[in-house]
This record gives sequence, structure tokens and C-alpha cells, in this order.
Amino acid sequence: MTEHPLRVIPLGGLGKIGRNMMVLEYDDDILIIDAGILFPGPSVPGVDFAIPDTTYLIENRDRVRALLITHGHEDHIGAIPYVLSDLDVPVYSSKLTHGLMSVKLRDAGILKRARLNIIKPHAPFNIGVFQIEFFHVCHSIPDAMGIAITTPLGVVIHTGDFKI
Repeated sequence: MTEHPLRVIPLGGLGKIGRNMMVLEYDDDILIIDAGILFPGPSVPGVDFAIPDTTYLIENRDRVRALLITHGHEDHIGAIPYVLSDLDVPVYSSKLTHGLMSVKLRDAGILKRARLNIIKPHAPFNIGVFQIEFFHVCHSIPDAMGIAITTPLGVVIHTGDFKI
């Protein structure tokens, strides 16, 4: 039996569409899943968008191992330029999502230093104590992925968004 808990920390995206960001933490390893923005609309005058609160991640930046992206909708990739401005971590995504993120990062002036990685579905790889395997899901944008994350305590399935 392991002595460390697996922490599942939603930093945004629960209960509404937008600011999607989930964190998995085990011992000294932190994974981020998605980094989206929220468009608040007319109910919040003067606010164009909101991003997840990444204070915890910045305070623990030496333990953040990677950012995994499920798909290319703004509520999942819109905050990436802000996150990568504060955290120097590799980013893993599908080919289409990689292209969409690259435009955002180029516009923000940080594409050259970003460590972007295109994944292949069903090709497991390791990040810290985690084994990562992306898989296709049906969604309203092509190349959307779910992620199976094997941890020392079991498997976590993160579907991103999906549509049937």
C-alpha cells in the first residue's frame, strides 16, 4: 500500500463551460489537464475573459511535470499562453490541437520557447510516476482526446469533453 494520496484538484471548469483545468498530484509529481478560458458575457461588464487561478501551480512549479490538452476548443486551450508564461513545462496534444495552440503561442510571442509535443493515440508514455495514454473521443471538434492516466493508486480516465 502506498503512503501518498492521489489529489484530484479542479482549478476550473466544473459546473459551467469555461476555464477547464484539472490537476492530478501524486507525491512530487503534478500533471495539468487543459488550460481554458471562460467568456463571462454581459453579466460581467468590462471583463473579456477569465482564466483559472494558477497560484497553486506557480507556488509548486518545480513539481509540475506537464500540461496535457484534450482538444482545441477555447475553453480548453485559451489560457495556455498565460500558463506557459508562468510555467516552463512540456505540452502534449493531438496534431490539430497543436496547430491551434501554436497560433496562440506565436501571437503571444512565446512559441519559440514552448515545448510542444504531438501525441499519437494509444501510444503510452511516462511523465514522472504517471503513465499517459491518449485515446479518441467523439466531440464537435476533430482530433479530440480523452486521457487514461495510470497512477500508483489506479487509473484515472479524463474524457475532456465528448458528444454522442
